Amino acid sequence: MKTLFQALPAMDVCLEALFAARPEWRALPRALVRENVTAYWNGVRADIKAGLYTQPCALGLDAQLPHIQKYVQAALRPRLRRAINAAGVVVHTNMGRSLLAQEAVQAVAQAAGHYTNLELDLSTGGRGSRYNIINDILCRLTGAEAALVVNNNAAAVLLVLDTLCKGGEVLVSRGELVEIGGSFRIPDIMEKSGAVLHEVGATNRTHIRDYAAALNENTRALMRVHTSNYRIVGFHKAVSVEELVILGRKHGLPVIEDLGSGSLIDFSTYGLPYEPTVQSVVAAGADIVTFSGDKVLGSAQAGIIVGKKKYIDALHANQLTRALRQDKLCLAALEATLRLYADQQTVCATIPTLRMITMTGQECAQRARKLARRLKAKLGERAHISIAEAESRVGGGAFPERGLATSVVRVQPCACSVPELKQRLLAADPPLIGRVEEDAFCLDPRTIQDKECADIVRVLDEALHQN
Repeated sequence: MKTLFQALPAMDVCLEALFAARPEWRALPRALVRENVTAYWNGVRADIKAGLYTQPCALGLDAQLPHIQKYVQAALRPRLRRAINAAGVVVHTNMGRSLLAQEAVQAVAQAAGHYTNLELDLSTGGRGSRYNIINDILCRLTGAEAALVVNNNAAAVLLVLDTLCKGGEVLVSRGELVEIGGSFRIPDIMEKSGAVLHEVGATNRTHIRDYAAALNENTRALMRVHTSNYRIVGFHKAVSVEELVILGRKHGLPVIEDLGSGSLIDFSTYGLPYEPTVQSVVAAGADIVTFSGDKVLGSAQAGIIVGKKKYIDALHANQLTRALRQDKLCLAALEATLRLYADQQTVCATIPTLRMITMTGQECAQRARKLARRLKAKLGERAHISIAEAESRVGGGAFPERGLATSVVRVQPCACSVPELKQRLLAADPPLIGRVEEDAFCLDPRTIQDKECADIVRVLDEALHQN
């Protein structure tokens, strides 16, 4: 074993050989590269002690340098990396949800690389408010009197309840006590806000008389939570926002509507089930409406609050607002995205999330055929390539009961298993995320960007060459 340890090359020799093989790494901090090389050799030393090496020649620099390069390259990769979404889930929570439109990408780059007037009043040169940046455009788009943006919709709900309902009761239908991803639950967020949940009605049927009967001196608000991520079907009754507004007005209570993944367009015109838009809920008289910016709206992560000015002003006065505020990059992305909604004729073509959701089954089939031809030409006999009809998903808790017609490219490797291919593609650069169905690795063209096709062909080629 002593002979084996003596065969390990000196660190300086190893580093110089590594820099000669990868000259671009000389620009990196030497200490960073050295740290990763040390970690690699520590692993080798553990393997020597475990008896995995028996010949000194296997430990020389010539034999080990390719492995060191691979190890260091993997260690130097950013932890937050680009990935290819071929899974067919448009608003993929695990992959960062919505893609930004090019206009929003440019706005973020502009805000990131320059000083901005984030909180500078350009008319006076004094202190301004970041909340003014998108207040006007949100009001124009939704018809609301005022608006406020925080860092996500959970924060929006928390802020509203903490401001308007702390110490009092909020009436919510039992059928609307939702849980979304990450174990976020309406009852739990209400408890954190200091408000008391008062359940009304039954799980499947709630009437306006249930709300009326539950009113008492401690009631602070009436709340509707849109069940966007599940449906109750069959013997079912829910109270409309219009009915709640009438009751709220009668008793001087605000009506809060949590839309979750709120939309600014009517997707039913594209064949999807009708979902209430933010505009329709505001027009129905809701006092406060909360929704996400990074789901079907198609922008950066944000919790958007629109509604009556007197309530929005109260939210501004809450010290919690500062803790939940948005930064300049998200505000830049959100403003640029909202501007695209001014043209309802082109918005679905310019915002990637909307474009993918509204893509027809015929378009997906055409894209699948094109990708399949490229894969067949490159992969040859190493994999069987076919096309099958399937369904995509909107994701993000939206339209849970309705799939989107698509065609997937099925990849069946000849020399390895499908699960093994999946693991290799997770380790690829960039990682390729698909779905395994009926003993095939499936690529859904709905969520594949045109510029990603070359990378898909390359990483599949490299993964199948590992046999």
